Amino acid sequence: MASVHPRNKNIPFGRITVVFGGDFRQILHVIPKASRTEVVRSSINQSSLWNHCKVFVLHQNMRLGYGMNAEENQKIAEFANWVLDVGDGKVQNIHPDNIYKDPKIIISRKYLVEKKTNVVKDIVDVTYPDFTKNYTTESYLKERAIFTPINAIVDKVNSHVLNLIPGITHSYLSQDSVDTEIGNDDNEYESSFPIEYLNLINMPSIPKHNLKLKVGAVVMLMRNLNQIMGLCNGT
Repeated sequence: MASVHPRNKNIPFGRITVVFGGDFRQILHVIPKASRTEVVRSSINQSSLWNHCKVFVLHQNMRLGYGMNAEENQKIAEFANWVLDVGDGKVQNIHPDNIYKDPKIIISRKYLVEKKTNVVKDIVDVTYPDFTKNYTTESYLKERAIFTPINAIVDKVNSHVLNLIPGITHSYLSQDSVDTEIGNDDNEYESSFPIEYLNLINMPSIPKHNLKLKVGAVVMLMRNLNQIMGLCNGT
């Protein structure tokens, strides 16, 4: 860009407009074993580039206004505004005088799912009413989602929902093996890492050893398998 005009040499991105998309109310990026201070310092608004940024705020929530009637739309709007107030720190902290404690707030009972039998079952029943009658309806599934911060709860939710779908459960197992082409003739590595041990490893971004599916279950692809057929990452 300096070849276009010499002054572009000292301007960020050579005067090219770059758009950063994000929401500071969302969960911050993950830095393994970093402290809270290190995570905050590595965010974009701590960068030297931030002084050159212009912030544009989206005011219209596209998720609102899809209720069955005006009363439902009003309830949706109230909840959305409450979530924004939580993100902005406007909801009263129950420990305002203790700056060393993480802020804690009181959540209104109207936003809570009361536990009746099983926590996972209760959440699924509220989020997906009449699931067995509608689990094949695309619009029904698009309007609902259950979010959880840890994979252990994801597994419980997925297992419960899978059990609700009629039909036979099919199990697909991974093929785990030890690389023996490492110049070790006595198979030391193979005896140190038996197949049963490899099958138990559960790490982020790596599929589990046993994938259970049913006809009609919704899955999301993590790899580009066949782009021509639309089997792409995220679909």
